[in-house]
Amino acid sequence: MPPVTRTSSSPVAESTPRTYGLGPRTAAVLVFGSSFAVLVVEIVALRLLAPYLGLTLETSTMVIGIALTAIALGSWLGGRIADQVDPRRLIGPALGVSGAVVALTPAALRTTAEWAPSMLLLIAALTILLPGALLSAVSPIVTKLRLTSLAETGTVVGRLSGVGTFGAIVGTVLTGFVLVARLPVSGILIGLGSLLVVGSALVEWRTRGWSSTPALALVVVAGGLAMTVAPGGCDKETRYHCARVVADPDRGSGRTLVLDGLRHSYVDIDDPTLLEFEYVRAIASVVDVAFPEGAPLAAHHLGGGGFTIPRYLAATRPGTRSLVSEIDSGVVSINRDRLGLGSAAGVDVRAEDGRLGLRRLDAGSRDLVVGDAFGGVSVPWHLTTVEAMADVRRVLDEDGLYVANLIDHGELAFARAEVATLSEVFEYVALVGAPADIGLDRTATSEGGNLVVLASNRATDLRASQASLDARRTGWKIATGDDLTSWIGDAQPLTDDYAPVDQLLQPYSSPSGH
Repeated sequence: MPPVTRTSSSPVAESTPRTYGLGPRTAAVLVFGSSFAVLVVEIVALRLLAPYLGLTLETSTMVIGIALTAIALGSWLGGRIADQVDPRRLIGPALGVSGAVVALTPAALRTTAEWAPSMLLLIAALTILLPGALLSAVSPIVTKLRLTSLAETGTVVGRLSGVGTFGAIVGTVLTGFVLVARLPVSGILIGLGSLLVVGSALVEWRTRGWSSTPALALVVVAGGLAMTVAPGGCDKETRYHCARVVADPDRGSGRTLVLDGLRHSYVDIDDPTLLEFEYVRAIASVVDVAFPEGAPLAAHHLGGGGFTIPRYLAATRPGTRSLVSEIDSGVVSINRDRLGLGSAAGVDVRAEDGRLGLRRLDAGSRDLVVGDAFGGVSVPWHLTTVEAMADVRRVLDEDGLYVANLIDHGELAFARAEVATLSEVFEYVALVGAPADIGLDRTATSEGGNLVVLASNRATDLRASQASLDARRTGWKIATGDDLTSWIGDAQPLTDDYAPVDQLLQPYSSPSGH
């Protein structure tokens, strides 16, 4: 019987590992870049959605959850498909299609938010999920290409996992500390989309020729052009806001600062004593009565916005020193460049977090603290708590006054909790607002909006304050004592340990009001 001759179709030959020729450096670049891109998309998506959904815990949780779903789905499907199809055919399309979607994302989200807001969550989910899943599929595909021997499985998988994680870290840090501070979010995404399409072209060129890459490049160009006509544009994208300055057609020197689609401040460049918004007139009325007329004050402001109150104090109380803690240096720049702030006498600005700014102040160093850092769709919760208010009380002198603008709608659960919080810290608390909103007119329906709360360890002249409110034609009333206690109801004070502000706050859905 002749000896058995082994052929190329024998089991030994078939078990020989297949080599796809993907070098370790190329593999590392692909995995690093795809992981980097996923985190850039996730972080920038938060910025794109903030003007419409608020920069709240819910918004952040939603975006993070969608991104993690995309990563899990892409990793699972990418590995499964790589076992069934030649992996070399998958990387180029994954990069190219994700790049096209990323480039179209700014125009798609802003157009949807303006023209079909009910579809915003769906479109947002798709613009995160689709590129996130495609990019996350790159890692298992590349791993499949690099696994030329079972003896190296641990080394290959571990190395590529580490490279991918490092890419995600770099994407997070670079976006948060560099890109967002220097580039508009639309520019970041269009640039990233372009890089992904270029990467797709290089991969396709090495494996299958140019294929559909030119078509994807046209989609990226279309994304860039769409941003020129998409609604929701900004005069300036700051670190925290989409900001615009709108001229008052009825008053040549009037300007409205719009942040994230909401009218945030009104400034008359020529007349700082002209106060447009009711809540600003209410703050001015309370302050006018609480301190001797014309007497200079040492004031601290939590939040700058249009710097309306600091300008008013400088004009009506010469010698007043106002220190403003404004976390967004971009807003400060807009005030100086477009709203005539310049080097206003007595107004000093620190680009800092309000809570940290309070800690820097000496005890008993301020006559007045003004809180105006709360927005219509989100609230910096760490400025609402008992501990934060204790710091406010610390920096006030014994006759000092804290006055703050609150914004809430619906059941006003956040506003009630904040007033309950102040009642834990200060001896005297009063609430100023529309009668229906503060429980003084039970025949009318509460609409919510702006409320002004004042707190002190000394009694203020509420009758004189009411007269001042009436003189400014606000239509607002003052609730205190039993009326205020009844209005607070069973609302619980907010603390650093438990402050569900995002859950309590009911934002206003219209972008036209402050």
